[in-house]
Amino acid sequence: MKICHYTHHLSVDRTPRLGILLDDNTVIDPNLCWALDYQREGRFNAKERANYKLPPSLYQLLQIADDPIESLKEAYGLYLFFQLLGENTLKDGSPIAYKLDGSQISLTKPLDKIATYRDFYAHEKHVAKGFEKRGEPIPPSWYEMPVYYKGATAGFIGPNETIPWPNYTEKLDYELELAIVIGKEGKNIKAENAHEHIFGFTILNDISARDIQRKEMAVRLGPSKGKDFCSVIGPVIVTYDEFDFKEPNLKMQAFINGEKWSEGYSKESHFSFSEMVEFASKEEWLLCSDLLGSGTVGTGCGLELDRWIRPGDEVELRVEQIGSLKNKIDNSKNYNE
Repeated sequence: MKICHYTHHLSVDRTPRLGILLDDNTVIDPNLCWALDYQREGRFNAKERANYKLPPSLYQLLQIADDPIESLKEAYGLYLFFQLLGENTLKDGSPIAYKLDGSQISLTKPLDKIATYRDFYAHEKHVAKGFEKRGEPIPPSWYEMPVYYKGATAGFIGPNETIPWPNYTEKLDYELELAIVIGKEGKNIKAENAHEHIFGFTILNDISARDIQRKEMAVRLGPSKGKDFCSVIGPVIVTYDEFDFKEPNLKMQAFINGEKWSEGYSKESHFSFSEMVEFASKEEWLLCSDLLGSGTVGTGCGLELDRWIRPGDEVELRVEQIGSLKNKIDNSKNYNE
């Protein structure tokens, strides 16, 4: 299943709601599917009961559901049942599904709240290029463990939102990554069991202020201001059960203003997501809604290519089986190069 969050253009309450995106661009509201079911039973508090059964927030669902994927499948089954009956709305006029055609709803980031954000550094080709630019080889310790940094979560945005250009940087960069969302908490998880804890996969654009990041790393700390102002995920989370393998090998591409700049494959990573989960959970809890990024795929950023995005550019990241994540760069920056 493709899991999303959406907002209604005319709604007074613009709080994003959990949705299931179908191939025909129908967005199902699983919470309202349950509300309609309770309404048909003659319950007075149908919506309140639905909020307990399947909340309108993925973050909340992941906190309470023993098997969130199965819960969403059950709601989808209700939707199909209501289609056979020709029932699509609640008594208050709320529809249980919309067409994603731009007229009523828009997609937002597919995970409405992230407990902890960890971004790894797992693609050797990307790592090698970074050290090469400093005239150094990859340190042997990199091969010993899948290192990561912890980033801020407040700056995350979703598809079609504007990527800010901080006033303190002259070198803004995109980073093409694959990410996983944790759907079952755990501590000291073994790599062979890691798949049991993964809810799904999404596209991650780890936006970087390269000039600031370089200064931060020169003093052996960070990154912080070089990263924390913005990261992008979306457009959907594809649930783990949709993939044939525990570690899918997905083609990953980046396009700037329609021109292909980057291409690689997720399985080119030196470390698997299973190894990342095992390492991150050593004597530490991984929690539901944690986001783990793979690190940049080889050629997946301007730093590697010596090409730089500019204000007003459109950045599009494509990952097969997941979709296309498009964003425009803020064009208010007075950029001179």
